[in-house]
Amino acid sequence: MKLLLAEDDAILADALASSLRKAGFEPEVANNGAVAEYLLLKHNFDLAVLDIGLPLVDGLTVLKRVRAARPTLPMLILTALDGLDDRVAGLNAGADDYLTKPFDFPELEARIRALLRRTRTGNGPVQQMGRLTFDRDARRASVGGEMLELSPREWMLFDLLLTQRDKVVTKDQIAETWAVERSESNPGSIEVYIHRLRRKLETSGLAIRTVRGLGYLLEAEPAA
Repeated sequence: MKLLLAEDDAILADALASSLRKAGFEPEVANNGAVAEYLLLKHNFDLAVLDIGLPLVDGLTVLKRVRAARPTLPMLILTALDGLDDRVAGLNAGADDYLTKPFDFPELEARIRALLRRTRTGNGPVQQMGRLTFDRDARRASVGGEMLELSPREWMLFDLLLTQRDKVVTKDQIAETWAVERSESNPGSIEVYIHRLRRKLETSGLAIRTVRGLGYLLEAEPAA
């Protein structure tokens, strides 16, 4: 899990980044709001942790701008302000969770994992990974705001790969998923659909990897 940690207190940022790495995360640190906003809009992260009191661009402004561009990116805000109005302002700006300073790292870790579970298990019909937005209920997917044109079988294949993200999906699983779908004439082989889907996902930040002898794996591409 790749996280963006926006914190201008260098000592706290170093301590949190070290603890996050030990917990199995991949944190990248931004020491001001301008850098945090740039990184969140240009690169792929699974979650953002934002301090409200960032220099150059404050955390709430970063939150609002990133939320507008990436509506389902989980974002947790940190702040020394613990008043009700401050909490409400953060949540209204688009935060998914709110943690006041000082805090113990185990609580931050637990909140991060809860937000990631909510996203990865699809609680809520809309998911966002990289530049991809996937709305299962509406049967819509887009990359950078541009709709993907998916046939019924492409949609079912993509939904299966996405549900099993970072796990190998076998050809038997794909065939079983397709067994209920008969609307496409001359459907072609699984390899044909994998090829089509790969081309449509080229700029999404996701890639379908062939695991020889086993099946296919949907995973995030390494950030450039």
